[in-house]
Amino acid sequence: MSTDIQTIRKIAHLARLEFNEEKEQEMLQDLNKILNWVDQLRELDTENIEPLIHMSEEVNVLREDEVRNTVSHEEALLNAPKKDSDYFRVPKVME
Repeated sequence: MSTDIQTIRKIAHLARLEFNEEKEQEMLQDLNKILNWVDQLRELDTENIEPLIHMSEEVNVLREDEVRNTVSHEEALLNAPKKDSDYFRVPKVME
């Protein structure tokens, strides 16, 4: 399977891309390489092959969600560049 320069121009138009003639030829060659590779894949017998669901056999080990404070209020305020008693001071956003 291969394509022609008119198809490249149509795809470029649909994708709102602009190519000069040199780039059109590069894109045509690249697209034809991809299509030839897909044709090679179609020749393979995959009748008795199960679909690949995961790339590896590893399973995520997840912990239970627990509500807890990891940083106390006082510890968080220690990192504040500006603070006002128990609050962070930030620049005014709205008037």
